[in-house]
Amino acid sequence: MTDSDRQLSWHRVADFDEVPPGRVKTVTAGTLSMALTNIDGVFTAMDNRCPHQGGPLGEGSIEVGSDGQCWLRCPWHGWDFDPQTGRSPGGHEDSGQRLYPIEAREDGVYVGLEAEAPHETTVTDVMAETMTNWGVTTVFGMVGHSNLGLADALRLQEQKGRLNYYGIRHEGAAAFACSGYAKLTGKPAACLTIAGPGATNLMTGLWDAKVDRAPVLALTGQVDVQVLGPGAFQEIDLAAAFAPVARFSQTVLHTSKHAELMTLACKNALVERDVAHLIFPDDVQTVPAAATATPSSPEGRVAASSIAPAEDALHDAMSLIKASKRPIVIVGYGAREAMTDVIALAERLSSPVLTTFKAKGQIADTHPLAAGVLGRSGTPVASWFMNECDLILALGSSFSNHTGITAKRPIIQVDFDRMTLGKFHGVTVPVWAEIGVTAKRLTKALSNSIQTVDQRPELAERWAIWRSEKRNRLNDDHGKGLNSAAVFAAMSTAVPSDAVIAVDVGNNTYSFGRYFESEGQRILMSGYLGSIGFAFPAAMGAWAATQDQEDYRGRKVVSISGDGGFGQYMGDFNTAMKYNMDITHVLLNNAQLGKISKEQRAGHWPVWQTDLHNPSFAAYAKLCGGKGIRVANVEQLESALKEALAHPGPALVEIISDVDLI
Repeated sequence: MTDSDRQLSWHRVADFDEVPPGRVKTVTAGTLSMALTNIDGVFTAMDNRCPHQGGPLGEGSIEVGSDGQCWLRCPWHGWDFDPQTGRSPGGHEDSGQRLYPIEAREDGVYVGLEAEAPHETTVTDVMAETMTNWGVTTVFGMVGHSNLGLADALRLQEQKGRLNYYGIRHEGAAAFACSGYAKLTGKPAACLTIAGPGATNLMTGLWDAKVDRAPVLALTGQVDVQVLGPGAFQEIDLAAAFAPVARFSQTVLHTSKHAELMTLACKNALVERDVAHLIFPDDVQTVPAAATATPSSPEGRVAASSIAPAEDALHDAMSLIKASKRPIVIVGYGAREAMTDVIALAERLSSPVLTTFKAKGQIADTHPLAAGVLGRSGTPVASWFMNECDLILALGSSFSNHTGITAKRPIIQVDFDRMTLGKFHGVTVPVWAEIGVTAKRLTKALSNSIQTVDQRPELAERWAIWRSEKRNRLNDDHGKGLNSAAVFAAMSTAVPSDAVIAVDVGNNTYSFGRYFESEGQRILMSGYLGSIGFAFPAAMGAWAATQDQEDYRGRKVVSISGDGGFGQYMGDFNTAMKYNMDITHVLLNNAQLGKISKEQRAGHWPVWQTDLHNPSFAAYAKLCGGKGIRVANVEQLESALKEALAHPGPALVEIISDVDLI
């Protein structure tokens, strides 16, 4: 059949002057890439992929032999092809390169293509659909040469409206974004990378998710199966590299049960609240799926997670409660979905509710029983009540040394994870159960004869003392920038009560815990890992959740960091711009790694190499296309925060702050 017999669609690929005589250029028609050549005014279009190793012929050169014959030379390894016939003089490919019909029309050069064949379902298509069936509908990643087949499967899911994809600037930001998404929603997002350095760049964010029990799915490209082992370009042993961080890590092979592999990855992430990892060799990604292959789903694969406490544990816990006068409730991040039941129990006991730093915001500081954060980032209110208590009910807390829950009082500890119970020292009554179920059972079992003291009046007194102290600090001024008490007092007023706030690591974080009064905002942080740079990419993950999780639609997303933290992933402010993410970033700029300077002084070390050379971060935000506001005095603070929070897109408030006034 000749070209004239076929039904062709014609695509304009270039102006005449784009390809001068004796030159070649890569052009695209439909989804096909071609090498367009101009030999003495005669245009030809050839398959752009060199059959040797896929070199881009359109980036090659035209060479003329002594006999006048023209050759198109591949830029990678020098294979030659006749632009007129597609054949190689060395006989590398007997059939030669494919040539496409071409026409020079008045307005440019056109290439004729036959109708594209219907898409053939691949194994990665089946796996991508399985992933979205499991509710993984958000992916952060970077498309690259060793994940193109998988990326196309994700593209098709996005085209069907089943997935949102966000292309990031650094893979580390993708992992932190997934961690932030999971910490907010309890559901996994996925991060996509190439083999080698793309995959290894995920590690810090994945470890952050792992140690804080946040479900994440990592999808990494890999070199072809047949070159695994000898040390191909960008090959590393990803199975070994990810073994410590991933609860589940498997390589996808030609013969794998592909839907089942994805189901196991998603199930491990969700049920174990951990990292799951799949490795996709390049040549496996485009393998046609078997005619009988069907996507999997969570139907029949996951049971309810409500674990009731054992009767003897409940009895022992009740005995301690009935004997106590001044019990306190300490809630950790693990209690975040059970706070209605926890607060009801506290109200029944008239006992203060203290939170770990990770659990800040799970009870509003305005609640009559709230005592604020306990520990290094906490309030003197919380510390007072722990010192005065005679019983501790620790619900969903993992007893971090930064929190400092005393072991010198009787402790009832409730957690869904048996390994967390008595993790660092023995507790009086360890209770393996879901926190909401246990709180309900305890509240129901409590009779009117309990002897606990109503501690509300004392709470109000202690808060009055602390708030007076905070007001006294508002006007502190050494002439070097704003003090933290003023910054977070203004934020306490300006930030909406239903906002999501991602906080970073450093003095800014400690000050946030101490001074910011929460009205119930959701707080996200890098807890056990304590990784600088967490806040802004985690805010991107939180914003993504506002797009695909109904419970979070319409919520404002705020992130807080120092200058050191924002500098880690500031390139991804451009990612926020690309997708018009409604994020307000508050940046405390003291031109140094302030927490480390403080630790050097405390340890009687010289302060060394903690100073930072910074740009104007507000100007940087503007250069990226966002809103940037610089605040140098306290009079500007309130209006700057309001303006940034009202902006419907990425905004950055750069606050010149005093490193000593934290």
